[in-house]
Amino acid sequence: MSTLLKLENINYGYIDGGFKRQILKDLSYEFEEGKFYTILGPSGSGKTTLLSILAGLDKQESGKIYYQGKDLNEIGLYNYRRNKIGIVFQSFNLINYLTGLENILVAMTETDNKLPNNHKELAYALLEMVGIVPSKADRLVSKLSGGEQQRVAIARAIASNVDLIFADEPTGNLDTKTEKEVIKIFQDLTEKYNKTIIVVTHSNEVSKLSDLRVVLKDGKLEDIK
Repeated sequence: MSTLLKLENINYGYIDGGFKRQILKDLSYEFEEGKFYTILGPSGSGKTTLLSILAGLDKQESGKIYYQGKDLNEIGLYNYRRNKIGIVFQSFNLINYLTGLENILVAMTETDNKLPNNHKELAYALLEMVGIVPSKADRLVSKLSGGEQQRVAIARAIASNVDLIFADEPTGNLDTKTEKEVIKIFQDLTEKYNKTIIVVTHSNEVSKLSDLRVVLKDGKLEDIK
């Protein structure tokens, strides 16, 4: 299995009450393609900060990140976010005045990746793949349940034909049954479509269902055996 994302000596900290708090300390790790990862760690350990850096939403103080062997600085963070990755948020971050279908179509216009010409047909297919039937795809997302909105958000994350998907507490607002259904979607994306999924979670139940469990501890990532 080849490495998709490589971290090399990543450091990040911030000033808190006049003191420097170091969140990430010479952190190095490699994420393989086609795997479902969960990152655990106590509140305040820096999980969301790490995810923001991995997704190009924030910048590390020092160290290198490589996507498919190429430095992110060379790829460019804007290009990386636009064409290489998808992000699923706990609060969904959908456009509430649009339908589920329209949210997917908007995502398809925001990438330079090659997509089939029949965007609408593809959008319906992506939504059906995550359990949103056409009748619900045509509803305003504000009229959908939390679980349904998260399914739309996952479809949106993969709509631009990317190989790497980040998710920040994607089941935090969902009941246990819906949580398992969402995790099954992530499992299918890795097993059937060779996507790499990296999920930050507080949930041991979610973590147990992933391929590889990692903990952020003392500023470094360690595999959980």
